[in-house]
Amino acid sequence: MRGTTLLALLALVLLYLVSGALVFQALEQPSEQQAQRGLGEVREKFLRAHPCVSDQDLGLFIKEVADALGGGANPDINSTSHSNYSAWDLGSAFFFSGTIITTIGYGNAALRTDAGRLFCIFYALVGIPLFGILLAGVGDRLGSSLRRGIGHIEAIFLKWQVPKELVRILSAVLFLLIGCLLFVLTPTFVFCYMEGWSKLEAIYFVVVTLTTVGFGDYVAGASPNQNSAAYQPLVWFWILFGLAYFASVLTTIGNWLRVVSRRTRAEMGGFTAQAASWTGTVTARVTQRGGPTVLPPPEKERPLLPAPPSSAQPAGRPPSPAPPEKTEPPSPPTASALDYPSENLAFIDESSDTQSERGCALPRAPRGRRRPNADRKPPRPRGPGRPRNKNVPV
Repeated sequence: MRGTTLLALLALVLLYLVSGALVFQALEQPSEQQAQRGLGEVREKFLRAHPCVSDQDLGLFIKEVADALGGGANPDINSTSHSNYSAWDLGSAFFFSGTIITTIGYGNAALRTDAGRLFCIFYALVGIPLFGILLAGVGDRLGSSLRRGIGHIEAIFLKWQVPKELVRILSAVLFLLIGCLLFVLTPTFVFCYMEGWSKLEAIYFVVVTLTTVGFGDYVAGASPNQNSAAYQPLVWFWILFGLAYFASVLTTIGNWLRVVSRRTRAEMGGFTAQAASWTGTVTARVTQRGGPTVLPPPEKERPLLPAPPSSAQPAGRPPSPAPPEKTEPPSPPTASALDYPSENLAFIDESSDTQSERGCALPRAPRGRRRPNADRKPPRPRGPGRPRNKNVPV
């Protein structure tokens, strides 16, 4: 990528980030200020209702509660109800491990021990590349299966004599619609039913998860009301297939862009060859019409003509001049020899070898240039029956 293109792309990304920051600030800052004012009002109301509690003690209590919530504690759980509930049971721990290797990282559950953090470092370094290999394989199989199914539909459209361009567009649209139906719309309704979320909250969770953003404000299975141990592992398998589908979509888009780039380069190369051929033809014609007179070839290369029949010339009459020889106009240069300077030598080598094999004389190289050294043929024996001297260098 060129430096100017890279700088332009960097400027575009920075502009996109600044515009997103302005929009998010305009949308979220008023809600934050309102929540802060509500917390202050609740705090003052509590102090008025309980005058025995000082403001400093209440502040320390709120800070301890915030630290406990950050450590994974749930305020809806007390010592009497949900006594067997744990955020680190087998299903939840499996889901947490899955969020590490998929690089989603919701953040609702975090590691608080030094041993856990140290193990997470090595676990992520090994698990992320391993999951990348698995994701590539699953995406390849999934994309092949979807394309095979869409191929049958394309065959039906072709039997109906639908134009090929329209069939390609319809197949691409079907590929996107089937994937969105399986991995976006269906999970949205499932999460609405299982988690009690609205449709906007469910589709927000689906998109944030499959794009590996993972804010952590909405996490499937994080509610203590979910008692099924297999719910979060099933959610992880949905994440696997959803990420594989999006990976196959991105691969398809990359292949399409690569094909378009190759076609564009081929068309530009054809245009360049045509322009070079046209320029060479025009230059040759202009040189032939208004340029210097073309000199005849030297005596050694002039073709031998049959001698004219002898006729007696009358005495005292000068001989009639010979008719001028007809010279063919020079053929315009071909595009293959003029397109690229690095290909001229190869073109000369091929043409010289061909002419030498046919027994034609090689044209003299212009002054200031040298022909590439061709392989010399061994000398023939001078006399009949005389063997060739082996000491003569070839």
